Amino acid sequence: MSDLRREAHLIKTGMVELDTVLGGGLPPDRVYLVHGTPGSGKTTLSLQFLLEGVRNGEKVLYVTLSETRDELAAVAHSHGMNLEGVEIFELLPEERDLDPEHQYTMFQPSEVELNITTKEILDIVDRLKPRRVIIDSLSEIKLLAQNALRFRRQVLALKQYFSGRACTVLFLDDKTSAGEDALQLESIAHGVISLEQLSPEYGAERRRLRITKLRGQKYRGGYHDFTIVKGGLTVFPRIVANEHAFPREGALVKSGVASMDAMLGGGLRSGTSVLLLGPAGVGKSSLSIQYAVEAARRGEASVLFTFDERKETMLERADGLNMPLREFIDSGLIDVRAIDPAELSPGEFAHRVRQAVEGNGQGSVRVVVIDSLNGYLNAMPEERFLTAQLHELLTYLGHLGVVTFLVVAQHGLLGQAMKTSIDTSYLADTVILFRYFEAKGEVRQLVSVLKKRNGQHERTIREFSLGGEGISIGKPLTDFQGVLTGTPVFQGPGDLLIVRDE
Repeated sequence: MSDLRREAHLIKTGMVELDTVLGGGLPPDRVYLVHGTPGSGKTTLSLQFLLEGVRNGEKVLYVTLSETRDELAAVAHSHGMNLEGVEIFELLPEERDLDPEHQYTMFQPSEVELNITTKEILDIVDRLKPRRVIIDSLSEIKLLAQNALRFRRQVLALKQYFSGRACTVLFLDDKTSAGEDALQLESIAHGVISLEQLSPEYGAERRRLRITKLRGQKYRGGYHDFTIVKGGLTVFPRIVANEHAFPREGALVKSGVASMDAMLGGGLRSGTSVLLLGPAGVGKSSLSIQYAVEAARRGEASVLFTFDERKETMLERADGLNMPLREFIDSGLIDVRAIDPAELSPGEFAHRVRQAVEGNGQGSVRVVVIDSLNGYLNAMPEERFLTAQLHELLTYLGHLGVVTFLVVAQHGLLGQAMKTSIDTSYLADTVILFRYFEAKGEVRQLVSVLKKRNGQHERTIREFSLGGEGISIGKPLTDFQGVLTGTPVFQGPGDLLIVRDE
């Protein structure tokens, strides 16, 4: 069966991104396990799954053994969901069960209540004949079973029963089962969706999911971040850069500053990444904005993600450098997005970048700026493998022909003892170094291209300055030794002169 025909037969979950992770959706008429700790999003995911069935004209059933109808309605209301068309069947202990006269004395409760509960579930399914069913939750059935063997047999019996009823079933579990019990549950189900909720030391909670099993279908492995917002779960599939690889011509991208382009051997190759490295305030962000403005002059779109600077501050700085940033923002060619990294996960940020690049209404985005990488990395110190995720993001953007600028602030101001919290220079195709140095009682700036993988570049050190006319690059500082130390030694008749570009 072709991929398109196979996908057409899959059950959609009501979440496009989750369907992407699943490889198109869930194979129909199977039993699946959705497990996660309380608050991880199981109920919300289940409601979205059922409402997708309602939209398709299917009969759907929510069997609840733990939450009341009112509680489910409250969850749905908080997301703006309308549960009309969703049949809710409550199997909850009644008030009279608290009366000792109605409690069992000669038989174990499990011997009676489990059979009654199971029979009522089967009866309602036989009567409604739904296409989608939620059983919430297996933890209650386990308590009634009281031992692992009877619990497994009961779940197997339910699975066998549903296998001939042409309905897709989600069993919910709150991960109270551990060890062998948990493995047995996973072995019974056709597929397993695992939800997690993490609590970092600072910032909002983080949620992620993983498909730990899905028989007979290729899915996207690994962890995928997701959030719960008004409307339900929003999943951010992990980017796999090779899925977007295709031949693309590598055109040169100019800065609009002739001396800067000369230092880079004529310009930057499209589809490459650029690391702007130096101390705070030296001009890294200004140069990245210059590239975005120059792209806008060519009619190409750019997106700037700023972690450390408010949009108003960026606009004021651009005005002071005579850069028409406001004009191009108003025209839609430049999109500036302020990011609060304490409120989002790496997966969500990568998803926002992807949406911005693929969904720009003005045309293809050619420049992306991440300013700064320090804000991104430092706000999420507990996240592991951030550099691996960043590498995948840069590779993906490279396949789309985007030039990506990574602004990284180094600790310190003067001298060679400059360091960063994490080494990202190996990720970038081009590394542009900025430094302060002292000359004639002034603190000045310099720029040098340390690395360029795809082409020749100047190895000189030039003075770099910012003023009312924008960015200026001076002549190579050939008459000075030790400029990068911050205190150069004069060794010739020259002087530190600025030669402005015409």
